[in-house]
Amino acid sequence: MSQAASILPEPAADVPAQPPRHVAIIMDGNGRWAASRHLPRVAGHREGARAVKRTVSAAIRHDVQWLTIYAFSSENWRRPAGEVMDLTGLLRQYLRTEIAELASNGVRIRFIGDRDRFDAGIRDDLAQAERATVGNTKLNLTVALSYGARAEILAAARAMGEAVRQGRLDTDALTEDAFAGFLSTDGIPDPDLIIRTSGEQRLSNFLLWQAAYAELVFLDVLWPDFGDEHFAAAMADFSRRERRFGARPG
Repeated sequence: MSQAASILPEPAADVPAQPPRHVAIIMDGNGRWAASRHLPRVAGHREGARAVKRTVSAAIRHDVQWLTIYAFSSENWRRPAGEVMDLTGLLRQYLRTEIAELASNGVRIRFIGDRDRFDAGIRDDLAQAERATVGNTKLNLTVALSYGARAEILAAARAMGEAVRQGRLDTDALTEDAFAGFLSTDGIPDPDLIIRTSGEQRLSNFLLWQAAYAELVFLDVLWPDFGDEHFAAAMADFSRRERRFGARPG
């Protein structure tokens, strides 16, 4: 197992003076957490929602400006209908009970992914949450829902091709930055640090374009058990990395 996978919580004092600007998290392990306690999977998802609250608070305390969480992938629609219903029900509950607290704490929330797959009620709740928090600046929270990076890249390529066809974009202007402007994360900086819980070591179709130079930290903790000490440990690991972006070390 890699050193990153076996990282242990360290004191918050080890967190770098200059934290990563943008932290993204693949929240994994809800089902295993529930199974280990002989509970239904929905119990793991409920506890995972509590971990989200702790993580938002941790990000604010550690002066992170952008936090992106992978809440529901495009592949999650393939899960049993009962589990999908439980997940969407928890999403609806979260949107209707937690947004006021996020707003009062200065959090701006936005959603990326194919929201058209959700019912009209949830789509309205998503839009309302974005409107209610649009002016906040303490933390930018992005929630990836019904999201898949390959689909996002394909949609961006199609949109860019259509812009060229219509004459709104010249082929000489086809740069990486121009392409990024067609992604759902337009206006959001690329993640500096991506954390995945549960010990798995893969990106699972999450922010594939944006993760090109992100530092990756894999933690053995299951998502429902994730707390400030794990967030601080990942930040401390990040502080020990030398980020060269392809250049030779100085």
